[in-house]
Amino acid sequence: MSAGATPSPAEAYAASRRRARHPKLTDFTGELSFELDPFQHDACAALEDGHGVLVCAPTGAGKTVVGEFAVHLALTEGRKCFYTTPIKALSNQKFADLTARYGAKSVGLLTGDTAINGSAPIVVMTTEVLRNMLYAESSALHGLGYVVMDEVHYLADRFRGAVWEEVILHLPEWVTLVSLSATVSNAEEFGEWLVEVRGDTTVVVDEHRPVPLWQHMLVGNRMLDLFAGGEPGTDARINPQLLRRVEDVGRMHAPWRSPRQRGGRPERAPRSRFRPPSRIDVIGRLDAEGLLPAIVFVFSRAGCEAAVTQCVRSGLRLNTEDEVAEVRRIVERRTKDLPDADLTVLGFWEWREALERGFAGHHAGLLPAFKETVEELFVRGLVKAVFATETLALGINMPARTVVLERLVKYNGEAHVDLTPGEYTQLTGRAGRRGIDVEGHAVVLWQPGVDPKAVGGLASTRTYPLRSSFRPGYNMAINLVDRLGVREAREILEQSFAQFQADRSVVGLARRVDRNKEALEGYAESMTCHLGDFAEYAELRRRISEREKQLARQNTAARRAETARSLEALRKGDVIAVPAGRRSGLAIVIDPGVEPMGEPRPLVVTEDRWAGRLSVADFPAPVEPLGRVRLPKQVDIRSPKSRRDLASSLRATGIEAPGRGKRRTGADEDSELLALRRALRAHPCHGCPDREAHARWGERYHRLRAETDQVARKVAATTHSLARQFDRIRALLAQRGYLAADDERPGEQVVTEHGKRLSRLYSESDLLAAECLRHGVWDGLDAAELAAVVSALVFEARRDGPMEARVPGGAVTDALTATARLWAELESDERHHRLDRTREPDAGFAWTVYRWVRGESLEKVITAAESAGQELSAGDFVRWCRQVIDLLDQIRDVMGEKAPVGAAAAAAVKAIRRGVVALASA
Repeated sequence: MSAGATPSPAEAYAASRRRARHPKLTDFTGELSFELDPFQHDACAALEDGHGVLVCAPTGAGKTVVGEFAVHLALTEGRKCFYTTPIKALSNQKFADLTARYGAKSVGLLTGDTAINGSAPIVVMTTEVLRNMLYAESSALHGLGYVVMDEVHYLADRFRGAVWEEVILHLPEWVTLVSLSATVSNAEEFGEWLVEVRGDTTVVVDEHRPVPLWQHMLVGNRMLDLFAGGEPGTDARINPQLLRRVEDVGRMHAPWRSPRQRGGRPERAPRSRFRPPSRIDVIGRLDAEGLLPAIVFVFSRAGCEAAVTQCVRSGLRLNTEDEVAEVRRIVERRTKDLPDADLTVLGFWEWREALERGFAGHHAGLLPAFKETVEELFVRGLVKAVFATETLALGINMPARTVVLERLVKYNGEAHVDLTPGEYTQLTGRAGRRGIDVEGHAVVLWQPGVDPKAVGGLASTRTYPLRSSFRPGYNMAINLVDRLGVREAREILEQSFAQFQADRSVVGLARRVDRNKEALEGYAESMTCHLGDFAEYAELRRRISEREKQLARQNTAARRAETARSLEALRKGDVIAVPAGRRSGLAIVIDPGVEPMGEPRPLVVTEDRWAGRLSVADFPAPVEPLGRVRLPKQVDIRSPKSRRDLASSLRATGIEAPGRGKRRTGADEDSELLALRRALRAHPCHGCPDREAHARWGERYHRLRAETDQVARKVAATTHSLARQFDRIRALLAQRGYLAADDERPGEQVVTEHGKRLSRLYSESDLLAAECLRHGVWDGLDAAELAAVVSALVFEARRDGPMEARVPGGAVTDALTATARLWAELESDERHHRLDRTREPDAGFAWTVYRWVRGESLEKVITAAESAGQELSAGDFVRWCRQVIDLLDQIRDVMGEKAPVGAAAAAAVKAIRRGVVALASA
């Protein structure tokens, strides 16, 4: 039916039937200003029918509509809905959206450091908050009907991904789960797992982008399509014009080598003469072609800041006077609570000037208030170009018309690595605003070494599977034992997506083991002997062969060592015999050639007048001098006359080279080998006329048996791997007094008082924190001192370096030393139990947070950090302060405010939460 055409009676009747089948969906869509796409309708209909749903669709396709329908269902049914997100910024954004739609009384927000209306029927929260609720068996779970897990593909994150699986596994069975994911190539596999652990789940996959995406490369000053096809996605062939352009530019700007420098210095590495277009030129080009607003991914905080500075200095302006006035109003509203004294150190004035001109940076080191302002201005079209790191690609609703990638390499926290197809798709998925742009554009800046075919591979690859990063930790293990007991906890771990994938990965190997076993039965039948057990006879032959090889290796090594010692004992003028080879015969030692770190290499002259060095390899047996020849003090072996005279002297001695004796192998004297040979000769099968034919089948049987055993070991190591790791964790926790044997239930364990504390500590260094509390190493610290020491468990320097962190003296130094000692003991135990190591405490933030808690200004604190050689932006400072607050809050809750440590933790939290830190938590 064409747009605007009147539906036929049959079509109208079918539409009426659909609406009647799903009345709640009909009510929901009646409030929307747009028609649902087929995938949105299918997912929402499945939800109303009582199914859980997994929705996989590209960025910007409108997956969140399905989550919002779950909210609608919860409200109409009088139940609760929790909407979870991976990061606080996304939670804040969703909270604002839902509050605008349903009112402030109906919507709450819980993000660790923010709690607003937590008893509301709709609560937006970070995924960790829900995980903690489940372990604490919070009363807030009563009446919960729906949980929306936005960005559920985040479970692949190696640092935090396990939390998503913990939530999915521990949610009460009556809760309907709505999982929203970016496009992944194994959605069906993920869906099958959800069916296994959550029950009936409908998988809805949509790979259609609502806004077509054009792929380009900017080569020098020319922008060319990446693919040859006329429409996006219709032709994966690389544009031949682009290939020619890259070849021409590469040839014109071929690397040149500087001339060889004097003094024998090595040549410098070749330099490329190509200079990519400046960021100002790129933005100007996009502006001229109507491709703004744009997000330029730089993959470096310093790069983002440098790009903004370059644009300001160039005089570039993208905003009109009216837009500048609107920017100022929004900036004033967003930052009115910032202390005036901090504006200079925050770089407020430079930041505002860039915003007024129409561009900004966006990265993890930005102050939260600044970051949120940039996001609002960009969505409103008042910022035309954002220079961002990849963190912007995660969930934040900041679509653009164009996405620019300066490089295809990023730093992952440990090393510089190439972008994966999944990351490329996630980044470029921001291009194209639904309802605004007809098409989106992705632009890769060409540089020498960038192959358009490789870029085409990134852009066209559709295989980016979701891989679980789930593994048990100390806190998880304690909570599992406490809530479920050992047996049920092991069963829960066996149900994880990680184990599900691991088991599937060895299905082919398990089949191979089965096939090999069938073949082994055939081999065993073929080597059957009527005289006796040929498998036993074949095993004797194999053991004899192995023993002979072992003896040969031992003899070779021993003989080589003995020969080396005999060569070291040679002296100048000794006459020796070279037993074999081209130099065989008598020789005079001119120089023993003994080196402290290497094997001896004597310099000799032979009776055939050859001069040169010999090695251990020339002597199969130790060397003994046969006599001596008196040599002059100086021997010139380069002189033919000298060599002739030496050879003549050698012959005149009358010494003759000994004959070659039979080399003893040691096999004739080895009792084990002799016993095996006697057993072989005595075996009934030894006299079989078909013995060698049977033996060939026996050799095949042995080779296949060894291969099968190796594959079977791999299968065994993979299956039940998480449960075995859980058992090793339990063993360490029991050894340290966090778990104890249950006297009433054999094989079970109970959580001790110290274990109860650990169960409420959610930190990367949870067990180390529990150990510090248990041993009292933080007792007696005041608020500032405790904050300084606790920061070592959460802070992680962005760059490794030999520089030692400066820390306050006295009690802080003593407590940090004691903490480090406990870490060393724990790390030793972890190595013994074959567990992942707890990260070493890093005191790099201790002095900074210590001064902040003592009331010093932000300017003094940041300046002191910089003077100590520490790279710390205001955004970094706030982020680390919030992490210190999070752990201090947990310590306060675990110990109670009546305990000195709990009271100090509460006081420290209050002292940290001021100024820019308090504003970020608001």
